[in-house]
Amino acid sequence: MRTRRVFLPHPLVARCVRGLEPALGTEILRTGSATIDWIGHREVGFRSSTGIDHGRDLLLRTADDLFLLARRQDDVGPHKGDLAALAELAGAVDLAGLARERRARGGPAGFGGIEVSASFLGRRTYNRYDIEDAVGRVLSERAGVPYHARRHGEPAPSGHSGWRLTLDGTHATLLLRLGRRPAHRRAYKNATVPGTLHPPVAAAMAQAAELLPGQRVLDPCCGAGTLLIEAHHAVPGTTLLGFDLDPAARRAARRNAGPLPVTVEHGDAGALPVADRSIDRVLCNPPWGEQVEAGGRLAGHPERWWHELARILTDGGRAIVLLPEARGLGHALALGLTPVHVQQLSLFGSRPLLVRLERRRERRRSRGRSAG
Repeated sequence: MRTRRVFLPHPLVARCVRGLEPALGTEILRTGSATIDWIGHREVGFRSSTGIDHGRDLLLRTADDLFLLARRQDDVGPHKGDLAALAELAGAVDLAGLARERRARGGPAGFGGIEVSASFLGRRTYNRYDIEDAVGRVLSERAGVPYHARRHGEPAPSGHSGWRLTLDGTHATLLLRLGRRPAHRRAYKNATVPGTLHPPVAAAMAQAAELLPGQRVLDPCCGAGTLLIEAHHAVPGTTLLGFDLDPAARRAARRNAGPLPVTVEHGDAGALPVADRSIDRVLCNPPWGEQVEAGGRLAGHPERWWHELARILTDGGRAIVLLPEARGLGHALALGLTPVHVQQLSLFGSRPLLVRLERRRERRRSRGRSAG
């Protein structure tokens, strides 16, 4: 049967955690059917070069959310009177065309209602709610559906379409969410624990690990299992093993993993029950006392974590870790773990470092004498 193709004229915009723009751009290019138009503050604009199959959507695991570009123009001024230009922007949106394309990509039909989330950079004499109201009321009137104001903190009724407007000092960009909910809300994340990792960050860490089928992948402090689950989705066919001291975390990880091939066991990250040089990849968000206190043999001796990491990694093995600061990397270097890439993120008010480390291959001693 011949697959029906749909012409999709609107550019796409994927939004992400600050600092993950390069990872998101890489993931977009790896689809093999997209070209990037721009990379900006927490967003990547791109186009599908050949269109997509009817009823299917583009899944980007490093993205917080995925949108259709509704309208883009110069950023408006900083004064409240400048909000009239945003109302004009909303008035120029091709609502019918956006509705058709969102439906063609597997999104919901129609708009149901309008909800707008806004953000801006720089000093302004208006706030985000003023922006949302200026745009949302116009869209609501044009579409003939209710507008839900976020000003009072109440969630929008079911069925409302999600819009986003950003002012970055150069552009005013209005976006329409493709799905019913943000892309970072994973269907598998049914259980959580304190310190659980944001799924798109976990996906970026799995992408940085450059996993291969058949490799052994370990998370020494697996929490709710997010890193291991994202590793499976990145490259199926790896052996995935997680340890945690907290029984609630182990229960959460098993529940989230469901039927996936993820093994979760009781284990102390300061004395892991695995053999020397037996792990190809380590993915971890260690408990450095920021959200979760270290327990077991790490309590009072966090440097043990680095010793275990150096012990279990194979020659040429790789670790992708999230660190609150660079100071701990001195332990890694002393143990033969070389940082080869460091990327700072902005995550829920903190500025952690996403670090890729590689274990130096040990040189074998030559047998026999050298000539001389």
